[in-house]
Amino acid sequence: MFIIDGHNLLHTIFKVEEDSGAISDIGLCRILDRYFSLTSEKGEIIFDGTGPPDKSGFDKISNLEVSFAGLGTDTDTVIEDKISASTAPKGLTIISSDRRLRSAARTKRATSIKSDVFWNDVQKQLNRKRPIKEPTEKRQGLNEGETEQWLEFFGFEQ
Repeated sequence: MFIIDGHNLLHTIFKVEEDSGAISDIGLCRILDRYFSLTSEKGEIIFDGTGPPDKSGFDKISNLEVSFAGLGTDTDTVIEDKISASTAPKGLTIISSDRRLRSAARTKRATSIKSDVFWNDVQKQLNRKRPIKEPTEKRQGLNEGETEQWLEFFGFEQ
């Protein structure tokens, strides 16, 4: 399970990509939704604050759980609490460049990946060429009825 410090990742993207000004929290979640769909991993992203008043933009995101820390706390505290409460912290991967979170992950033996390293992996996965699925007929051949149709079409007698 990946737990992502949302604003930390957004800040990293703004630093490493020149044209990232258009990436919003919803845009980032859509990108990560595709990434987790391709990798078959589970992810959760947490942002500071309460988020936008209209959260309907997050409705179609199915491979990523999106949450907001809320008022009176911050993402780092929420993620630290999740690490502490986990019954299997070794199965967690914390995505943040924040020293506090990386230290909390190390203490519980969870994996910690810096935001820029994770973002680089996301980009590689999304830009990778996927093999085109071949039709089953290519390997199995035509059935008898299809063969007869083609022979008839080309004027061959059986």
